[in-house]
Amino acid sequence: MAGQVFGAPDRGSQVLGLVQKWLAAGVIESESWTAFDEGVPQGAAASPLLANVYAHYVFDLWVHQWRERHARGDMIVVRFADDAVVGFEYREDAERFWGELRGRLAKFNLELNAEKTRLIEFGRFAVRDRAARGLGKPETFRFLGFTHICAKTRKSGRFKLKRITDSKRVPVKLRALKGEIKRRRHLPIPEQGRWLASVLRGHYQYYAVPENTKALRVFRHQAVRHWMRALRRRSQRTTVTWERMSRLETRWLPTPRILHPWPEQRFRRHHPRQEPSAVVPHAGICAGGGPNP
Repeated sequence: MAGQVFGAPDRGSQVLGLVQKWLAAGVIESESWTAFDEGVPQGAAASPLLANVYAHYVFDLWVHQWRERHARGDMIVVRFADDAVVGFEYREDAERFWGELRGRLAKFNLELNAEKTRLIEFGRFAVRDRAARGLGKPETFRFLGFTHICAKTRKSGRFKLKRITDSKRVPVKLRALKGEIKRRRHLPIPEQGRWLASVLRGHYQYYAVPENTKALRVFRHQAVRHWMRALRRRSQRTTVTWERMSRLETRWLPTPRILHPWPEQRFRRHHPRQEPSAVVPHAGICAGGGPNP
């Protein structure tokens, strides 16, 4: 399979040789070496790269061909590593694609994760269509650390895609942060403050999207609580009060603010088609199909 993916030996013999060495290298865990006779070693440095190349040929190229040949309506695809979201204008396209994708993956001894794979009604027309059938709100879905929700603007009531931090990821990240704060609690407070500020800035850089300010504030508040508990345990005669913590967080920790634009604004910025000579009219991505106003 490596030869099929990376091309003919005369063009990529050096790359193929390196890949084969990676596959045969195994993995060292707790000073113990484990060999792998089949597949890519889990946890190996080359695993993400090889998996992405493999997915490109197994999934990406096939999806592009399927869209050109079989899709009746609009179809959008977003893939990151082995996670993907595929949007269709028509339910018939979605059901056919789902069935044929299972067959495609089976050829490579792969299968979809049954717990994570769902067919849901989502987008600007989902609320209206479900209400007409006497159903409740559209389902949400999780992707890349966010929960995606069908929402409306306050003034005009138009559809908007709301993204909030995935509630399942926050406790895991806070537990890891708590342990690291505890490990650093005997360092000078300025050093702790600078480190925790860098952690929060990194969190904001990813999660500071529109409509997610509340989740950012909750995460910052929990980080401050863990920091306060760690400082109190440095000594039995603690002088760390909430008043002092308020001064520390104001001095050292950045406050949340939105750093990313709305999805359609980012799309139009990177894919401008407003010039008069453009043959293809400007089109924005909209979940659920239908033309953009």
